[in-house]
Amino acid sequence: MEKFREVLNLHLKHRNALGYCLVSLLTAGGERIFSTTVFQCPCSVAWNLPYGLVFLLVPALALFLLGYVLSARTWRLLTGCCARSCGSGLRGALVCAQISATAAVAPLTWVAVALLGGAFYECAASGSEVLARYLCVGRDPRCAAQLPLVPCQQAQAPDVKQLQKELQKELTAHSQVLGWVLIAVVIILLLICTSITRCLSPVSYLQLKFWKIYLQQEQQILKSQATEHATQLAKENIKCFFECSHPQEYNTPSIKDWQQISSLYTFNPKEQYYSTLHKYVNKKQKNQSSTSSEEDAMVPVLGFVDSSDMNSTTDL
Repeated sequence: MEKFREVLNLHLKHRNALGYCLVSLLTAGGERIFSTTVFQCPCSVAWNLPYGLVFLLVPALALFLLGYVLSARTWRLLTGCCARSCGSGLRGALVCAQISATAAVAPLTWVAVALLGGAFYECAASGSEVLARYLCVGRDPRCAAQLPLVPCQQAQAPDVKQLQKELQKELTAHSQVLGWVLIAVVIILLLICTSITRCLSPVSYLQLKFWKIYLQQEQQILKSQATEHATQLAKENIKCFFECSHPQEYNTPSIKDWQQISSLYTFNPKEQYYSTLHKYVNKKQKNQSSTSSEEDAMVPVLGFVDSSDMNSTTDL
């Protein structure tokens, strides 16, 4: 039981990191399956380039869009946006940039693993006339004609087969170098962006830890209370339906109340609120509006506040 508790605590503490690792592993596994079972380069001058690029980039685009769909912040930003003011365009752009950075994990993994494998790049590059001129400098005159056939390795003549092997090795080397460069660039950019956002944080490291604990508890209690309230309301309405009686009065938040706690979180150094719900409750008690003021700002390091919802909990 103690070991199970330790594993559970480890999962809660590093939930985001483990989630990113799982997404990366699943994406890498999916790419390997695609490249070995589905992908078959046509070995055609006309089709190699588009065919290879489609397998390299289209799944990455699909994974990127899927990342947007699965993000709680996307729907927090968009839900009801057409029916009311969506706020500052700059704030929306910042949120979109943060969502994009998170959604880019799976597509970048796909492209990096595909480049390290080399099959997609080899097919696409073998159909490029520009690359053919570069690769065939100082080689056999038949090089340009044989380049599109390299992925298939169907040559019978020994000299042509040797030429195709040399070209294949060079294309694979190009692909793998690009793959490792992409991985290095992503890691460096991730380190730089994380360091900058942490450096610009208006709160301390320990307060961030406390903030995440608070959000986790708030969302758990909100879900529990919402379930209980919805259950009681449903029971009362069904009871009145069958008994043909009048329902008791239930206090339920108004549409405006729900909108205010569903808005994007903004930070104000003069007011210490840990969520839009926390802000709404305190502002309502003082008969003040909980909408964002000019002093409020979107802080990148606090993006996790909008990422939490009743179906998920924040990492510690």
